[in-house]
Amino acid sequence: MRWGWALLGLLLALGAPAGAEKGMEFPEYDGRDRVHILNADNYQAVMKRYGVMVLYYHKHVGESRAAQRQFQMEELALELAAQVLDDYDDEDIGFGLVDSKKDGAVAKKLGMKEIESIYIFADDEIVEYDGQLAADTLVEFLYDVIEDPVEIIDNERELKGFFNIDEDMKLVGYFKGKKSPHFIEFDDAAEEFHPFVKFFATFDSKIGKMLKLKMNQVDFYEPFMNEPVTIPGKPHTEAELVDYIEAHDRSPTLRKLEPHSMYEIWEDAIDGQHIVAFAEESDPDGFEFLEILKEVSRENTDNPDLSIIWIDPDDFPLLVPYWEKTFDIDLSSPQIGVVDVEDADSLWLDMDEDEAMPTAHQLDEWIEDVLSGHIDPDDDYDSVNDDNDNQENDDDDDDNDIVGSHDRHPGSSVWGRCLAEGGRDFIGPHNAVTLNPDTD
Repeated sequence: MRWGWALLGLLLALGAPAGAEKGMEFPEYDGRDRVHILNADNYQAVMKRYGVMVLYYHKHVGESRAAQRQFQMEELALELAAQVLDDYDDEDIGFGLVDSKKDGAVAKKLGMKEIESIYIFADDEIVEYDGQLAADTLVEFLYDVIEDPVEIIDNERELKGFFNIDEDMKLVGYFKGKKSPHFIEFDDAAEEFHPFVKFFATFDSKIGKMLKLKMNQVDFYEPFMNEPVTIPGKPHTEAELVDYIEAHDRSPTLRKLEPHSMYEIWEDAIDGQHIVAFAEESDPDGFEFLEILKEVSRENTDNPDLSIIWIDPDDFPLLVPYWEKTFDIDLSSPQIGVVDVEDADSLWLDMDEDEAMPTAHQLDEWIEDVLSGHIDPDDDYDSVNDDNDNQENDDDDDDNDIVGSHDRHPGSSVWGRCLAEGGRDFIGPHNAVTLNPDTD
């Protein structure tokens, strides 16, 4: 995975504004080195010191001044995260660096394959972190890693919390107790996907009944879906649960882009394209559009070719100007389009700000056009413009005209320059702020 630098980690390192009240002070880097430099001589001893070890497998930093400055910022994010977790009582968490050129043999022994990736070693499991290299995002993710892989639902308040979690893929099972061999299999399967897939269980018959679960039954919830799918063949072995999840977790119908998993989600494209929806959940228009999007997704949950990524601009404030410029869209209102992940060519649904939101039926028709290839961002730009001109001259009163596609092609030169200068992935905030590590 190639890293994008999120400025937030650096901003956190600068500390709180002068006069900040006690109890609201952001951590300020104290200058103490906590991140270990791992090599063949010390890596085993260092890793034995910690219950959880976080390793950044990075490119070798050469003579390039820009590359050195970029690496310093990345290291600073790790130092700040290490400082914040230094006094964490529940777990000893260590941080380290592995140079791909000098210590590639160490990386191979540890099972680290992808350069510019963070690997987390915990409880005999290796978790690859696929999010922003920002101190706050990484620390939040580590808190999830060290939690138990299965959360137990003991009462109705906790059950309500379970139902309120709709952005994540989740499973829930009803078992006799923690010593049940079927729960142990469930727990072992949870460790394989922790913390990316949420696992819940209950031993309470009343809660099991409210979940409509029979003994040893496991239900699978796709993100944003109200109704679960019961995994067939209970009771399940660990291998059976793992196989089922792996067959269903690659492309949910609708999923949210999160800072801690943004690269993994973006790389998981269907035929090199994503249907992308921008909507602020806290905004009335954004909320309305998101509800329409959920309705369409639920109606098409059985379509294996449909995968929509929802991005809440509030989660990525540093990227908003970049996305608006690249896609030529206004993110103050909801948007939906189809994007080529390689060159960022895109086509966006025309939505007049003064008009009502498209209905679920209209949105469904537009999505069908995308899936059929009728709307394709790889089409020639000029031919698309000709099509749009023809549509403007069409006097036919067709309801579908209000959901016709609009080409807002940003120009592939943007991506040609980004890829040539840094070889960076598309989605990351580095496209706006990263120094070029290959510039001498």
